[in-house]
Amino acid sequence: MTDASRREREEAAAWGIRSPRETRWPVLAAVVVAIALQLVLPVRLVSGLGSRYLLPALEVLLLVVLLVANPGQINAEERRLRAVGIMLIALITVANFTSLIELIHALLYSSKTGGRTLVYASVPIWLTNVIAFGLWFWELDRGGPAARQQPVHRRPDFLFPQMAAAGADPEWTPSFDDYLYTAFTNATAFSPTDTMPLTGWSKLLMALQSLASLITVAVVISRAVNILG
Repeated sequence: MTDASRREREEAAAWGIRSPRETRWPVLAAVVVAIALQLVLPVRLVSGLGSRYLLPALEVLLLVVLLVANPGQINAEERRLRAVGIMLIALITVANFTSLIELIHALLYSSKTGGRTLVYASVPIWLTNVIAFGLWFWELDRGGPAARQQPVHRRPDFLFPQMAAAGADPEWTPSFDDYLYTAFTNATAFSPTDTMPLTGWSKLLMALQSLASLITVAVVISRAVNILG
């Protein structure tokens, strides 16, 4: 392989090549887990949403629409379904942020009665935060999973280590588990770790996720110390 060819392959790896078809099942499994996590929250943390089952029911409905429309692999022609996917992720995010606000209010202003239950409730909220932003990263990077299958697509919004490391597979492309891992490390470290945001929206989303995770951990730890004390 000539130096010019090697540089071309390295540039393709760095700036994104055409992605293969992705199966929808890991994403659907993550959505189901997020819905289940919402249902195990105490009633007082979902009171701001009206009925406890309103948003989960809407999320299940959108999930059924996606399953009926395309139960298997995501193809490049299904961009019309992207609005449904974005709406589903938005509902999960709104529900989780509402529960987080209710949790913070309850931890700061309620008595110690039920304090342990509220501390335990922070776990599904934190996990849903990881899932929701993993879904956002996956859905929006380079225009979405369908757009990433096109020969020509938008430049990447995230720089994964495999896209820049010397000797990495030049044919590598990120899949949903890579975006989920990015969301997990961002929520754990409160900042990007090995994957860097490259665009304004990706930086904004990572900042919002870090802020939500930091507030959750800080408030819960302070309340847990009071309970133990």
